[in-house]
Amino acid sequence: MEIKPAAMVIPKDTSHLEQGKYGPVFPRTPACYGFTIIAKVKPGRADTMREYGNTLAKALEADPYLLAPLKLHYLRWVLFDDDTRFMYQGIFDTDFDKYTEDAVALFGKSGVNTAFENLEGFPEDWKTNPEAFIRFVREHQCPSFIEYGEYPYVTADEIKKALRVKNALSEMLDQLQ
Repeated sequence: MEIKPAAMVIPKDTSHLEQGKYGPVFPRTPACYGFTIIAKVKPGRADTMREYGNTLAKALEADPYLLAPLKLHYLRWVLFDDDTRFMYQGIFDTDFDKYTEDAVALFGKSGVNTAFENLEGFPEDWKTNPEAFIRFVREHQCPSFIEYGEYPYVTADEIKKALRVKNALSEMLDQLQ
């Protein structure tokens, strides 16, 4: 089966989309699901945000599967406008509602705080009030209007499985030589 690259335009008007618990359910696109959040950084907290990136990287070294429940493909964090604004981009395999609920549960279970605590307007009670966390994310979400996938609609689990098959095949071929 040939997989062809594909793109999908996402309409600006989301009123016709199915409504989830926390707002419109954006469609699965060739890039799977995802969102971009842009928010103001609390004054003086840019270095704390960067340090949180180091903390997360170290936590992932200790447990590479720490974020596995989120079914992520990619995360990208960006500080910009002279470190006064923060952009969070995530591409994942579940819809928005599930991803954000899973993120709150994961942070609560692991005892890890979120970098979002350094953003203006982020709810202090987010650990016990997931709705407030999700409302913040929705209010700061900047929906994309087109998404492209070189390998459209393929999940992270499918990619990992394909890589395991490739590695096993390579190992088998190496043994034949």
